[in-house]
Amino acid sequence: MPGVLTRDQIHQLRVDQVGGLSAPSYLREARAGFEAGSIDFAALRAAQDKAVAEVVAKQDEIDFPAISDGELRRRNFQESFGAAVSGFDADDGASQRIHDAITKSPLARAEQDFAARGPAILTRRPVVSRLKLERNPPLEEFLAAQKLTASPVKVTLLSPDRIAQRFDHENSKRVYSGLDEFVDDVVRIEREMIAALVKAGCRYIQIDAPGYTAYVDKVSLERMRSRGEDPAKNLARSIAADNAVIAGFDDVVFGLHVCRGNPRVVDPKTGRIAAQWHREGFYDGVAEQLFGGLNHQRLLLEYDSERAGGFAPLRFVKNGSVAVLGLLTSKSDEVEKPDDLARRVGEAAKHLPLDQLALSPQCGFGGMGAPFPADAQWGKFKAMLATAKKVWG
Repeated sequence: MPGVLTRDQIHQLRVDQVGGLSAPSYLREARAGFEAGSIDFAALRAAQDKAVAEVVAKQDEIDFPAISDGELRRRNFQESFGAAVSGFDADDGASQRIHDAITKSPLARAEQDFAARGPAILTRRPVVSRLKLERNPPLEEFLAAQKLTASPVKVTLLSPDRIAQRFDHENSKRVYSGLDEFVDDVVRIEREMIAALVKAGCRYIQIDAPGYTAYVDKVSLERMRSRGEDPAKNLARSIAADNAVIAGFDDVVFGLHVCRGNPRVVDPKTGRIAAQWHREGFYDGVAEQLFGGLNHQRLLLEYDSERAGGFAPLRFVKNGSVAVLGLLTSKSDEVEKPDDLARRVGEAAKHLPLDQLALSPQCGFGGMGAPFPADAQWGKFKAMLATAKKVWG
């Protein structure tokens, strides 16, 4: 097994992953059985343990330098916060119903009813009491995965921006005076979660921040304004909150992942994985404020489609920070060619020095969309490693 990396080595990794990995069929069946009441939690946990052990072993087998448990203990990546706290007026049993209601058209924007009653963060819910930390799912995941590998284990938490966007503040005035007070509580809770992770030995933490593409997406901006919100104030608040979450944890590498949503379907015409998305719009409109304002050492950015635009906004990435180019897609099971990936890294290097660049998938291979073929997933990992060797040596 590869040796444990130092903090500086983690910061300079030339390959990365976003977190979610494809769940094997037996785990998907166990989840469905647990939600239907046909198996108990112990049986579900046994399936989760088996699946996590398999993906950790696979990453070690291919010498991947930073290990993820694939988020295989979660129904949805947003459970890192939604399942950690009490206070939301939520229905945790509604996740499958929410998924079934999402638009299924391939190669199109996927929409869901965010006002529906459902799990916290997956849907936009009010609160009935102030948020309180009840458990720390990322810590539980880290401790379990750490026992399986000698390599660094990364975990993912949710950005205050996404949490705030999925908070029905209009109907929560009895508890929180507004978004500022709510976000202050979110920051406090996430700092508690991170402190526990650091104490346990975690040195690479990724903040999932898909909400930042809302600030370049016409539909999302209209929704904010319809609620009486000022998008510019929301953006400034969120950048400040993300920086506050990580402040003072000097021994940790923090990444921040920005994307346009990761839904996918099976195209009935071809039987192959086909793309969907939640957001549209280029980074250009927010890059100077976002890339230049965030204090995270690694920015994991979606760059697998025309929806991302060009590489010119990378010029706003701070000196010393690494832009991790999400060039491999989780929206197609076709494995990218290292020569093509290397060419695109070269194009990005015209706007940011090569030693400030790295490579990853644009988003995770897990989630509630169509199951991603495991052989294609690992083929993409190998293509990523081959590209890194070609580009950086």
